[in-house]
Amino acid sequence: MISQPNTKYRPFPPVHLPDRKWPSRTLTKPPIWCSVDLRDGNQALAVPMNVSQKLELFDALVKCGFKEIEVGFPAASNTEFEFMRQLIEGNRIPADVTIQVLVQAREDLIERTVQSLAGAKRAIIHLYNSTSPAQRRIVFGLEKPEIVEIARRGTQWIKDRVPRLKGTDVVFQYSPESFSATEVEFSLEICQAVMDVWQPTPQKKMILNLPDTVEVAMPNVYADQIEWFCRNLKNRESAIISLHTHNDRGTGVAATELGLLAGAERVEGTLFGNGERTGNLDIVIVALNLYMHGIHPGLDFTDLNGYVEVYERCTGMEIPARQPYAGELVFTAFSGSHQDAIRKGLSAWKAAGEEQGKAAWDIPYLTIDPNDLGREYREVIRVNSQSGKGGVAYLLESEFGIEMPKEMQREFGPLANDEVDRLGREVTAAELRGIFAREYLDRTEPWKLIHFHADGVDGVFDCRASAICDGKEVKLSGSGNGPIAAFVHALKEHGVVFEVTNFMQHALSSGSEASAIAYVQVKFPDGSRRWGAGIDTNIELAPIKAVLSAVNRAKR
Repeated sequence: MISQPNTKYRPFPPVHLPDRKWPSRTLTKPPIWCSVDLRDGNQALAVPMNVSQKLELFDALVKCGFKEIEVGFPAASNTEFEFMRQLIEGNRIPADVTIQVLVQAREDLIERTVQSLAGAKRAIIHLYNSTSPAQRRIVFGLEKPEIVEIARRGTQWIKDRVPRLKGTDVVFQYSPESFSATEVEFSLEICQAVMDVWQPTPQKKMILNLPDTVEVAMPNVYADQIEWFCRNLKNRESAIISLHTHNDRGTGVAATELGLLAGAERVEGTLFGNGERTGNLDIVIVALNLYMHGIHPGLDFTDLNGYVEVYERCTGMEIPARQPYAGELVFTAFSGSHQDAIRKGLSAWKAAGEEQGKAAWDIPYLTIDPNDLGREYREVIRVNSQSGKGGVAYLLESEFGIEMPKEMQREFGPLANDEVDRLGREVTAAELRGIFAREYLDRTEPWKLIHFHADGVDGVFDCRASAICDGKEVKLSGSGNGPIAAFVHALKEHGVVFEVTNFMQHALSSGSEASAIAYVQVKFPDGSRRWGAGIDTNIELAPIKAVLSAVNRAKR
């Protein structure tokens, strides 16, 4: 990097729009969506998709709910042309889906493109030419009037050939490529010239696609460009204003959302943002951003994981773990405080009957319900060395039904984290269950229960038990106001003195093989406290095992 970048780089000039309206507007409905995965996304792949892969991805896009899909550049290669023909001749295009094709303003390419559309029911022909000062000067060596003439001539060539597409409902689309880097006055001039040739009407509109081909400014500047254009366009009611943003500055989503506030009605992009350089707009993000504000986007991502699989299989690309909404870890909390807040939020949501739509979703750290996207709650909280008692407790409860009392969570959480820290990696729920079992359930030294029986009369219980203590069998007997109290008395007779300060029990499963789990906290004469846990199909034995678990842990 150079020490004075201002000697090499220049800031993009802002648009003079002191009375801009878009900052005070709110999005209330979804735009028209157009997927360009099969064209813009495909051309950005190191290994472009073959026909079978494109067909699979096309079917996925249709299933998702896209009504406009740019399927390719049929004049670019035989593969592209044949793909078009397979879609049309194979009747793979639903009646409510419009295919879109891209073409440069060259007569031979336009001729080939029109040929590829024969038999299609609905089609958008997308014409483009570059308009920015750098493109005019460096690539074409042409002045503005000559650039305008390229667009006018291309539009006329298409208009002359449309009558040959009998039975095809054709919509015309024009893009001043590199709109974002073009003077807004010139963008308006060339688009107005194209409209003058095409002659759209409010009943038969054309599309003006205004691409942020390369991000050269902050997203608010793009919004100003869109609003200025919409305000100054003649016959605005005869045009659909479309956005096509890229992500060079990492703000493609923001540019699109602000562009919609500024007056655009249509959005082009790709699933998960695949595209040239840093990528196209990620339509999934914008759609689900609307969804989390209560606006159905008109696209169905109920099976988001399924679309990820199709995308990765067809394109050879991988979704980053932190990709918004679609990434493996985006609904995952490792932080202990986050886990605790999520766990409490989910519990409150279920208790309030939120699943039945009685109130709004309001869970800390989760802007959207993962279940709406086909994700599971067990994916939300995972445990590593950064995790706390909340995450540990959530996994044991959600996966194994172990609902530890809060005080026991405070005891077990640090113990589990010490073990996870020692391993130096994330642990699975099963591994966490193993840590719990070793710490509580499998404690059989020095005391191991062999037999226990208790009878009660008029609220007084007598117990008889036998156990192994330090390798020797010991007969135990005692009495109390319940089986647990009787057993505590029996152990006291053998010199083990403590009191039970907390007890909880619940079922782990249902049916003939139902098991109960008991949690017992005991306090010793020196003031120390220990928790224990026990599991048994006999609800009387589970707490007795939990008592011995706590006593045995005091000897560690």
